[in-house]
Amino acid sequence: MKKVAIIGANDFQNQLINKAKECGYETFVFAWESGAVGKQNADHFFPISIVDKELILRKCQKIGIDAICSIASDLAVITVNYVAEKMNLHANSIECSLIATNKFRMRNAFLENGDPIPMFRIAEENGGFDISGMKFPLIVKPTDRSGSRGIMKISDASQIESAVRVACHESFEHKALIEEFVEGKEYSVECISFHGEHTFLAVTEKITTGSPHFIETGHIQPVLLDEERLENIKRIIFHALDSLKITDGASHSEIKIDGYGNVKIIEIGSRMGGDCIGSDLVRISTGYDFTKMVIDVALGNMPVFERVVKPRKAVVRFIFSPKDIEECEDMLCDGWELERKFIEQDFDGHTITDSSNRYGYYILKGEYL
Repeated sequence: MKKVAIIGANDFQNQLINKAKECGYETFVFAWESGAVGKQNADHFFPISIVDKELILRKCQKIGIDAICSIASDLAVITVNYVAEKMNLHANSIECSLIATNKFRMRNAFLENGDPIPMFRIAEENGGFDISGMKFPLIVKPTDRSGSRGIMKISDASQIESAVRVACHESFEHKALIEEFVEGKEYSVECISFHGEHTFLAVTEKITTGSPHFIETGHIQPVLLDEERLENIKRIIFHALDSLKITDGASHSEIKIDGYGNVKIIEIGSRMGGDCIGSDLVRISTGYDFTKMVIDVALGNMPVFERVVKPRKAVVRFIFSPKDIEECEDMLCDGWELERKFIEQDFDGHTITDSSNRYGYYILKGEYL
């Protein structure tokens, strides 16, 4: 039996744990026990921080794992690639993870390779920054966090010091990225790569709270784009994946498209999209088992592009208040079907500040495509 190490055990990672077991693999899961809903499904669970890559490496060497993987976590990516490279397993390089999990390094890689991105600057905690030549509005964000943490749109110079301070506080390295705000509709592009060959899977439409923090309220697949525009997106994304040295596994590329069809890359993760995009929506809307593909690639096997279900419309709606639950239940009455729901917290009235403290979600599937 193949031994698969999985980094993380939250609700999203639980889908990966279940898939590995469904495939007949023995699972070795590493995560803090707090919030580790996948612990009960893992064959072996180790209460170790996902960032403790040296300890995880030693454990994996002792176990003799055949593969290591994770989904939807930038922090986990660093450990996955580190262990894989040290054990000669299949994953992206350590260099790739260092570039793809730091927004400033990522922007520099895009800039060097001619990928379309907004103008940007770096800012350090208690340090100066230069925004000369930049046009408002601007977006300020931590260099090394995801999930909408510490993001703020600002409209004039009076707001920038406060925004930088907040972003640096959220950042592990206490640095912030300042970039020009890109007008246009926001999408993500989901791909799978194997030995440097990239395959497009889906485009996702992103729905957010809007300015100033842009917290995701939902995602929709599929997105109807004309063939010319879709081919242009693929060309841009595949080139950008090469810029980040992404060769193996899932990728999640966030882009904006303006009214003229111009594409700007916001950022790219060398991992599956979170918020149930990769683990659920891609499978529903394309019929492809994206989660299994991640495991296949980690084992050194070419992903199989074979539909396991008939494609349907797919939506995830995140719960910010009891009203959102009512709206999701109304959708079920209007003909949508429930794929899965997860309510993680009691409604205590707390303010939703980023994706980590939303109350839960509904995944719904609609008519067949």
